[in-house]
Amino acid sequence: CPPIGLESHRIDDDQLLASSMLRHGLGAQRGRLNMQAGTNEDDFYDGAWCAEDDGRTHWLEGDTRRTTKFTGVITQGRDSQIHEDFVTSFYVGFSNDSQNWVMYSNGYEEMMFYGNVDKDTPVLTEFPEPVVARYIRIYPQRWNGSLCLRLEVLGCPLSSVSSYYAQQNEVTSTDNLDFRHHSYKDMRQLMKVVNEECPTITRIYNIGKSSRGLKIYAMEVSDNPGEHETGEPEFRYTAGLHGNEVLGRELLLLLLQFLCREFQAGNSRVRNLVTQTRIHIVPSLNPDGYELASQAGSELGNWALGHWTEEGYDLFENFPDLASALWAAEERKLVPHKFPNHHIPIPEHYLAEDTMVAVETRAIMAWMDKNPFVLGANLQGGEKLVSYPFDTARPLSETLAAAPRPPDYEDDHPELQETPDHAIFRWLAISYASAHLTMSETFRGGCHTQDVTDAMGIVQGAKWHPRAGSMNDFSYLHTNCLELSVYLGCDKFPHESELQQEWENNKESLLTFMEQVHRGIKGLVRDQQGEPIANATIVVGGINHNVKTAASGDYWRILNPGEYRVWARAEGYNPSVKTCSVFYDIGATQCDFVLARSNWKRIREIMAMNGNRPI
Repeated sequence: CPPIGLESHRIDDDQLLASSMLRHGLGAQRGRLNMQAGTNEDDFYDGAWCAEDDGRTHWLEGDTRRTTKFTGVITQGRDSQIHEDFVTSFYVGFSNDSQNWVMYSNGYEEMMFYGNVDKDTPVLTEFPEPVVARYIRIYPQRWNGSLCLRLEVLGCPLSSVSSYYAQQNEVTSTDNLDFRHHSYKDMRQLMKVVNEECPTITRIYNIGKSSRGLKIYAMEVSDNPGEHETGEPEFRYTAGLHGNEVLGRELLLLLLQFLCREFQAGNSRVRNLVTQTRIHIVPSLNPDGYELASQAGSELGNWALGHWTEEGYDLFENFPDLASALWAAEERKLVPHKFPNHHIPIPEHYLAEDTMVAVETRAIMAWMDKNPFVLGANLQGGEKLVSYPFDTARPLSETLAAAPRPPDYEDDHPELQETPDHAIFRWLAISYASAHLTMSETFRGGCHTQDVTDAMGIVQGAKWHPRAGSMNDFSYLHTNCLELSVYLGCDKFPHESELQQEWENNKESLLTFMEQVHRGIKGLVRDQQGEPIANATIVVGGINHNVKTAASGDYWRILNPGEYRVWARAEGYNPSVKTCSVFYDIGATQCDFVLARSNWKRIREIMAMNGNRPI
C-alpha cells in the first residue's frame, strides 16, 4: 500500500498524537518522515518527535480518519547536527476507537520489529499480514541516544474519509495521461511518443550532457518548432535541478502529453498558447541525481540522496553571483555608466577551465544565452511555495556598517534587497500560487517551520533561504528572462499513487503561469530602412533594469498594468521614446520603434583623427 501522507502533510497535525514530548519543538507533529530541523535546533521546529523520558511505555499515534488496511511503516531517526537519536526496535498497536488497543503479534506474543541503525536512512518494516483499523501506534522499546522518531505509515483506505472537507480535496483526474514515475529510458521514450503523436508542434533536442554522459533532453512545443518566430516570446519550464525532487519531472512529462492531446482535440486555450508562444520544457536537469534517488525509491531515499550532481554540485546555486558584483558597483557609483544594470557579463574567473562549475551548469548557461527567453520557472520540492529573486542577501553597505549602533542592537540579517521588478515578480508568483489548489492554504504552516509567505504562498528567496549564485538571480541579471522557483510540496519524491492528485493541484497553475509571458509590452526595433536592430536596449521609466532586443530586432518586457515611458537605444542611433499602456487583459501591447542613424559616431571618428582637439 502507498504512504498515508505523514511526509506529504496529507495527514494534518491534529491527526498525530503522542504520549508525551520532550518540549514543544519535539511534539508529535514533528514526527513526520524527512522532517527537517530549523537552523536553531532548540526552537519550536526541531527534527523529530521525542518522548519526555526513557520509559518504554511511550507511543506515537496516527489517526487516518477512515478504515485503513495497514501494511507497514517507515521509520527514521532525528534530523540533527548535534544528536544521534534513533529507535532500534518497537512494537506496533492498532485500534478502531483510540481506546482499546490490540498489539501486533505472531500468534504467541507481541511481535518486536527492528528499526534504524542511523538517524538519516529510512527503514521499511512490512507487516507479515496486513491489519485493518483506523488508528496505529508505534511503541519504541530500544533506541540510540534519546527516544526520538520520524515516521511514515503505509496503508490502503478501505472506506471514505469521515469528513466532508477532506472528501472535497480528493480528485481523480479526467485526463487520460501516463501517471507513473519514469526512469531516464522511460522519460526518453515518452518524449518520443509525444513527438510522434504531435510531429507538427514538437521537437526533441538536448541542451548538453550530465557528468556521467546522459543527455539533458528538452522538448519544444510550438507551431513552428526549431525556429524563433519574430514577435513570439520564448518560455521555459525546467525541473530536476536536484535529482531527488521528482514531482516536477513527472508534472512536466504530464504537461507535454496534455499540450499535445489538447492541441489535437482543438482546446482553444492550448492552441492559443502553442501558436503564440515558443515553449521549451526540460524535465530533468540532473539525470545522474535522479538515477541515484530512484534506486532507493519513493520513500526510502533520505532527504539528500540524489540532491547533488555526480560531482557533488547543487545546481541551483552553482551560477555566477552577479548580484554581489552589481551591488559593489552601485556602492562605487559605477552603475549604469561604467557597469550595466542588466546583461551583466559572466566574470572571467568563472569561465576558466579549472573553476568549480558543474558541466550541467555550463550547459544551462549556454542554453540561456542561445534562446531569447522571456519567462521561466524551475520546479523544485521539499516545501510548498513560489520563490522569486533576489535569492542573494545584500551585505550591509560600508556606510551603514560603520554607523553607530545602540549597545543592545542585534542584527544578523543583511538587508533584503528587492529587484527593480519586485512588483512584477510578485504578480508572477501569485499567478502560480493562487491558481494552485492548495498552495495558498497556508493555515497549515510550512512543511518544516512556520509559514514564511505571509499567508500568500509566495516569498522572496533571500527572505526565506538566502544564497548566492542562484539560477534565478543569474537569469535576471545576465539575460532578459524573469525566472522563479516553484516548490511543489513537502514530499520530494511522492508515491506514484499521488501523481494524479498532484497533476490536478498544479494543472491550472502551469497553464496560467505560461500565459503571463503575454503580459506587458512587445515590439520591433528597426532602422529607417526597415532593417531589424539586434541588441538595442529597451528602457522603461521608473524600473532600473533594461532588456535587449533579440537577433531579429524583437523584444518583450513583462510589466504590470499601467502607463509607461519607454525608450529604445542602440549604438550609432538616436534614441526614441514613446508612452505605452499595459492593460489587465492577457495580451502584450505592441510598442514598435524606428531609430534614425546618429552622426555622433562620425563626429567621434573625426575628433579622434584630430587628436581629440576641438575642431
